[in-house]
This record gives sequence, C-alpha cells and structure tokens, in this order.
Amino acid sequence: MTHPHTVFVCTKCGNKEQARQNAGERLLEELQNRHSSWSLQDDFSIQAVECMGVCEQYCVIAFASPGKHTYLFGSLPIDAGQLEKTTTAVLDCASQYHAQPDGFLSYSKRPALMKKGAIARIPPVFAIDSSENH
Repeated sequence: MTHPHTVFVCTKCGNKEQARQNAGERLLEELQNRHSSWSLQDDFSIQAVECMGVCEQYCVIAFASPGKHTYLFGSLPIDAGQLEKTTTAVLDCASQYHAQPDGFLSYSKRPALMKKGAIARIPPVFAIDSSENH
C-alpha cells in the first residue's frame, strides 16, 4: 500500500528584512516548480506551514507519512548559488524516504546537505486498536 507523503516547508523561516521573500518561501516556490516534473509527484504533496517551532533555524522542512518516521531538517542553504542544489537534495532525500517502508533514512546515504541539517527523527505513530484492553 502506498502511503500519502508530504514535504512540509516552513514559510516563516528566514529574515524578511534581508530579502523580499524569506528563505522558506523561496524554497517552497522552487519545490513547487519542480514538483510537477518529479517522478513521485503523485505520491508526495508539498505543503506550506506557517511555523514548525524551530525559529532559530532557517529554511526548515519536514518529511511525514502515516506509519513512518518523521524527519525535520533546518538551515538548508538557499542563496543564489545553492537554491537549485538544495531543492535537488530535498527531492532526492524525499525519494529515499518514500522507498523505505518505515521511512528510515540512512545517514550515510542521504545527500550531504540533508546530513548537516538534520534536527529530529520522530518515531512512527501507529493506530491503536481501541477494542484492545491495555
């Protein structure tokens, strides 16, 4: 069974005083532009989130899917020379995430940008049968 997958992108990340469009909004726009030609476009959605609560980081994203680990990454570089490279790394890492039944991302196989920016790996949540007595 294919799970729905989501890449969440914080749109409040980045210093708005330094640029017209903050870092999160720029990354979101680039991911949305590339989404339509991505081989996993039917399995992933790209969603904006106003805040993921790690405001000391800039350019924060997360991968989530029911029954899989959730990953949170931050401080992804999106300056003029890095935006395309970062977008490619996010989509490559998302592809790895999709391929794993539990979503576990091997540190050694992640794109380099996704190794440095890891903030958290949250264990999968599974539905509990309410008819069971615990």
